[in-house]
Formats: sequence, C-alpha cells, structure tokens
Amino acid sequence: MAGTDRSREIETGGPVVVLVEPQLAENIGMVARAMANFGLSELRLVAPRDGWPNERARASASRADHVIDGARMFATLGEAIADLNFVFATTARERDGYKPVRSPVDAARTLRGRSEAGQATGVLFGRERWGLLNEEVALADEIVTFPVNPAFASLNLAQAVLLVAYEWMKSGLEKETATPFSGPEMEPASKDQMQGLFDHLEEALDARGYFRPPDKKAKLVDNLRAVLTRQGFYEPEVRVLRGVISSLDRYTPENPRGSGAPTARPRTRKNADDERA
Repeated sequence: MAGTDRSREIETGGPVVVLVEPQLAENIGMVARAMANFGLSELRLVAPRDGWPNERARASASRADHVIDGARMFATLGEAIADLNFVFATTARERDGYKPVRSPVDAARTLRGRSEAGQATGVLFGRERWGLLNEEVALADEIVTFPVNPAFASLNLAQAVLLVAYEWMKSGLEKETATPFSGPEMEPASKDQMQGLFDHLEEALDARGYFRPPDKKAKLVDNLRAVLTRQGFYEPEVRVLRGVISSLDRYTPENPRGSGAPTARPRTRKNADDERA
C-alpha cells in the first residue's frame, strides 16, 4: 500500500529485532521494511547464511535503508543479546519449561513499559524453516506467540516481525484504535434541512410528470420520503443534492444545458482537463 511521506522524520528506536541464522537475504530485506513501517530500527543478525552486508537484502527492503545500514552481524546468539536487559522469543510451538507465554498485544505493552523505564529490550526470531531451537528459546525471558490457525501456524519471517512491530507501534499510541488520517468532520443534517430537500425534489419531479399515474403519487412520495429522510445524511450531502435538483429546475427543451449554465463551447482536451480539475 503506497503512502510513504519522505518529508517526515523517520521514527526509530524500540526493541531490537534479532534474526537467528536467517537463510535468505531477501527475507532480511523484507524484515527491514516491516520494521521501518512501524518505527523499529535496530536489526541484529546471527550468522546469516548469505553473509552480510548483502545487496539482495537492500533491494528487498523498499528503501528502508536506515535499518539495513545499521544492521549488525554476530557469530552467536549470546553475543547478539549480551547487552539487552529483557528478551522475548517468538515461537508457534508449545515448549516445555516455565517461561511465561504472552500474546503480541501483552508482549508489546511489556516491551513498551520496559523501554520507557530505560531497559534495552529485544525480540528473537528463528530460522525460516524451523524457527528457534529450545536452547535458543531458553536464553529469552518470556515467549510471545501468535493466535494463528493451529492447522497452519507457520508464518513467513517478515510477517512475524511485522505482527510484533505493529503491536509495538499501537502500544505507543494515545488511543490504540487511532488512525493516521480520518474523513472530514461533518454536521448531521437537521430534520428541517431534510424536509427542505424532499420538498425541493418533489416539486421538481412533479413539474416534469414523474408521478405517473396520478393515483400512484402518494405511494411514490412515501417511497421517496423513506429514502431521503433516513438518518445519516450530512449537511454537505444535502447541499450537493439540492444543487443537483436546482440544475434540473433550470432545464428546458429549448436550452437543455439549463438557463443558468454556461454557454456550450467546443470540447477540447484543455476544456476536459479544466472540468476534471
């Protein structure tokens, strides 16, 4: 989905994303893109199969260059998390042990709280084919797992990172249901405005013989009223409809463009462009 605004400052920070032995450089690039989408910026790689740096990862990152450029490679998982205070391990499999298991929502709130308290946090993600080993999960403090279809629980690496990153971003919003933009604020139309719209339309239709046969007029009026006096119309919508009806009022067979409309002019490409503008 397009919509990137390159003039705005890039959000950075958040928990470290640690990929353990990622197998495809393209997946690393897609992880970087998912991180950048939701304000995460620090990527650590443990023994990536295709080496590092890797231009295939950059090509797949869709210009999330700040994540790619800042990525660091480590030989072991222990080295990659040595400076972190709290770490989640992601897994779709039930594990033996005593580690708390959190949903992505609870995990993100935990990470947010610890980050705001000054702690360095991270999330571990395993290999594309089989995830994290038990001994790697053992290095984490808690587990985060996703509410997926149990019959098809395998997630693409970038998808898993995106889910965690999305919940991280949400946890920092003043309201978790907030959106980056909204529709225009409009005042609901009053009953008086709706009645005026209906009267205007009825007069215009009556003048043009719409209500045929005459003995059906009462039923047709009732039907129109039911449509046009429903709840949910806004003032601007009423004004648009009144404008349409007013243009019908100006119509005559001798002047089909309406007496109040501009004189017809030859249609050129420039005229068409002006009308669209």
